[in-house]
Amino acid sequence: MTWTLHSAWRAGAPYRVRIGLQLKGAAYDYAPIDLIAGQQREPAYRAVNPQGLTPALDLGDGHVLAQSLAILEFLEETIPTPPILPKAPLDRAMVRRMAGIIACDIHPLNNTRVGRKLNKMGVEQAAITDWIHGWIRDGFDALEPLIAAHGGAFAFGDTPTIADCCLVPQVYSARRFELDVSPWPALVGAADRAAQHPAFVAAHPDNQPDAPQARA
Repeated sequence: MTWTLHSAWRAGAPYRVRIGLQLKGAAYDYAPIDLIAGQQREPAYRAVNPQGLTPALDLGDGHVLAQSLAILEFLEETIPTPPILPKAPLDRAMVRRMAGIIACDIHPLNNTRVGRKLNKMGVEQAAITDWIHGWIRDGFDALEPLIAAHGGAFAFGDTPTIADCCLVPQVYSARRFELDVSPWPALVGAADRAAQHPAFVAAHPDNQPDAPQARA
């Protein structure tokens, strides 16, 4: 049975899941959702994911998964090789801590719907950018010592984990919003090394079918 990933090319949460799917070698069809046009709020997509957010992973058997961390955990439990969580419980907790800083503390405050809300409240774009930068800085300040202590070739150790699935999209987003990432060398080093891995390359926004250059 074929899986279908409802994704948006540049959005961080679907990007995480694409990395996980690629790391696990899981085949899937790609269903693009145009967040700027508001397709995620239309009835057709609400029938797939009532929350109206991406990603959603339709397993094709009547089950649809949402929330990127839940999907990544599902992938780990159903496709155990290669693992994207370490074996030791304390190590797994550290990887989840890293992922949570990004997925729970940075990203939700900076996503499209928050930006749209701030704009409707009359907040100027420069102030919105400052808002985005501030939350990324806070999260990266927390992550930097963790990655410096536990990182190797990747954010935790020498193989990719769920932490990298979250980190690479967040560094991509930070650069997209023109934040100087030089204050976090361990974090950026891990993200840039991970980004060269074939699974991360395949999941990159520019390589998705709904990327502007792909549609041109």
